[in-house]
Amino acid sequence: MPAEPGERAGERLQRVLARAGLGSRRVCDELIAAGRVTVAGRRAVLGQRVVPGRDRVAVDGVGVPTAPGLVTYLVNKPKGVLSASVDRRGRPTLTDLVPKEPRVFSVGRLDLDSEGLVLMTNDGDLAYALSHPSFGVEKEYLVEVDRPPAPSALARLRRGVTLDDGVTAPARVGTVAPGVLRIVIHEGRKRQVRRMCEAVGLEVQRLVRTRIGPLSDPALGPGRWRRLSAAELRSLAEAAHRGTRSEEPASD
Repeated sequence: MPAEPGERAGERLQRVLARAGLGSRRVCDELIAAGRVTVAGRRAVLGQRVVPGRDRVAVDGVGVPTAPGLVTYLVNKPKGVLSASVDRRGRPTLTDLVPKEPRVFSVGRLDLDSEGLVLMTNDGDLAYALSHPSFGVEKEYLVEVDRPPAPSALARLRRGVTLDDGVTAPARVGTVAPGVLRIVIHEGRKRQVRRMCEAVGLEVQRLVRTRIGPLSDPALGPGRWRRLSAAELRSLAEAAHRGTRSEEPASD
């Protein structure tokens, strides 16, 4: 809607920042005054107006979602549910688990037999930041294998193993129980965790993603979802901003 005569277009920047979860309007004014806020790459000033969804706003270099109607869900994918939006064979998909409107898509994927946390959003900027090779947001998995791994197998996983698409980056690997591993990676190759285990002679019996960046939710049951808070979205954006590693995104 065009501005009325005598009225400036857009919204006050401190109001947009407050709505995005950066704090009260007073706190947001303090962020602006401290020079920590930029609009379209330029340092913002007190009283400045922006057009949400058009002007790129960042705090400490981290983008702030401003477009109206953006939603991001954290979903606990059960085994047997596809990460795709639709399936020609009529199998259940992630989109069957969340509200139909607004339409959202998954950020990265889990294969059919894997379980655990997946993000679904209509925020293209957030999806890019979380899945692009240059950011390297961590993902954590609980992995049940067919037998307790030998120390040499754990050492290989930690160093990096050779797959058909190259050597993996070092992973953080710990033993939770006999035959149960906690594996943390920052890459996103297709079925990567399963292939890493196979490469060291371990067969995966069950794979559950338990964390994406700073996000985990043990209380979120299989097939359930919830909308992320502004603070959680901010933490995800900060995690992506800190990432400096590089790998191709795909299924785990």
